[in-house]
Amino acid sequence: MSRPVIGITTYVEPARFTVWDMTVALLPYTYVEQVERAGGQPVLLPPAGRPAELVGRLDGLIVAGGGDIDPRRYGAEQHESTGYLRPARDTTEFDLLSAALDAELPYLGICRGLQVLNVTLGGSLHQHLPEVVRHTEHAPAPGRFGHLPVCATPGSRVAKALGAEPVEVPHYHHQAVDRLALGLTVTAVADDGTIEAVELESRHFAVGVQWHPEAATDCALFEALVAAC
Repeated sequence: MSRPVIGITTYVEPARFTVWDMTVALLPYTYVEQVERAGGQPVLLPPAGRPAELVGRLDGLIVAGGGDIDPRRYGAEQHESTGYLRPARDTTEFDLLSAALDAELPYLGICRGLQVLNVTLGGSLHQHLPEVVRHTEHAPAPGRFGHLPVCATPGSRVAKALGAEPVEVPHYHHQAVDRLALGLTVTAVADDGTIEAVELESRHFAVGVQWHPEAATDCALFEALVAAC
């Protein structure tokens, strides 16, 4: 049996590698490793051209982590802590996700990918979570993951993958769901009440997690995506 083809969105950022210093389409390689480990065939989707037209050629989709969504997309003024806005990536990922949802393509949103799902369906975001929860453990320092437990709702897709008992997962986010979009259900929360996972209320596999499962030691959520494919 051939491996399901899993599209993964990418960043476009300045980067240095070997002798080069230039703008590149990039993605932490842990995403690629986890999809391969789970039995999928990873394919990178940079924010160029019309990736939404590729939905019919994919078996599954991951919208990866990254910078903040332009708050105008959910009717808000930009907070001073909101940054790394990338309009081209916003446009590409919102179009891509809309096409994927219409096609009922299995979907896993990671960090930013959960936020894209919520905003696409009409929800909004807390632009700076430390102002809400009064601590910084969801993103303790630049380039360093926080490790906080989340508790999944029994019977949810997240619980079927990770178990219903609290499990410690790697976090790196300073934004989170504020107003939950219609059609989504909260299926995991942190001890401080932060929404950490949502699922589409349908038989179609569409899950968003606010943490970073690509940095975890297991690949359970990636296995769940590949199984849905």
